[in-house]
Amino acid sequence: MLNKIQHGLKQSGETIYHGMLRLSSKKRPYLKTKNAAIAVNMYPASGSWGGSSVFLKQFIEMMRRCGFRIVFDLSEKVDAIFIVDPRDDLQKKAFGMDEIRSYRRRHPSVKIIHRINECDQRKQTRFMDDLLKEANEIADYTIFISRWRKEYFVKRWFDPRTPHCVIYNGADPKIFHPMGGRVFQKNEPLRLVTHHWSPNPMKGFPVYKRLDDMIAENTVFGVELWVIGQWPEYLQWKAAKTFPPVSGKRLAELLRQCHAYITASLWEPCGMHHVEGAQCGLPLLYHEDGGGIVEAGETYGVGFREENILNSLEKLRKEYLPLRRRLFDSMPSGLRMAAEYVRVVQRVLAEKN
Repeated sequence: MLNKIQHGLKQSGETIYHGMLRLSSKKRPYLKTKNAAIAVNMYPASGSWGGSSVFLKQFIEMMRRCGFRIVFDLSEKVDAIFIVDPRDDLQKKAFGMDEIRSYRRRHPSVKIIHRINECDQRKQTRFMDDLLKEANEIADYTIFISRWRKEYFVKRWFDPRTPHCVIYNGADPKIFHPMGGRVFQKNEPLRLVTHHWSPNPMKGFPVYKRLDDMIAENTVFGVELWVIGQWPEYLQWKAAKTFPPVSGKRLAELLRQCHAYITASLWEPCGMHHVEGAQCGLPLLYHEDGGGIVEAGETYGVGFREENILNSLEKLRKEYLPLRRRLFDSMPSGLRMAAEYVRVVQRVLAEKN
């Protein structure tokens, strides 16, 4: 049957290309559309890594699924450049800001999309805000990873009248999901977990250590603490159960063995650690100075400060099931996140002059 169709098409002047029909006449053929090329200035990392790489893997997978070509250099003509991080000393940098500016001079029509996921307040540095400002000056569209991050830069230099949006982080739902997870019962210890790939104290280690001491000294009862990843070398845990850095399925399996997620990270642009915990069904116990984390915690968590952490723990214990139900109603998702990035890229390219 197929051979007859092909023969008839050839007689009528039509052609078949790799199984795709060119359905018009010889005079006005339809041309196969070339997939838009997006240059990304950071390589994804394998294994246990920070939130940027977790985001990037999902972004690349979804973009390719939607027909885009992803490249990691500017040697060919591209339709858009996606800035993940403007730092020249970035370990996984594919190309830097000098190369981006040079490419824009040679190809003024290229669109530049800038994802902002850092700030000086986060790690007590003094260069990041200015570096992000310089990079953002050539951006056609800006994506902030939390409302808190947007408001932070609006107060400093970002003009909210320029094209932008907020897209909150999400993790891969094939891996980070609540199925098979533990559900807290009131007759058992409440098991808290946290995980970080950086030993920076700003991740909340003073709070985790204080909680560890209180558990060891029986100042708090009915609470367990699991710590996954890295921590400052000077910390000596007394009661916490610790695990080396893990990622992917192994990390998700550990998270699902716990009841709730504790994050004492300060001024986090958004973070991915608490998102992975939430997607495994864990309500949040979060620091009230947690930056973008607070936006998730206000929906399905309990906030704390160092002086009232015991009261917050008790509230979490009492409200565990309602918090868990609210979490399921508004659970973060990597699919949602990646789809929103695709929508932004499509919009920016559709509006291209």
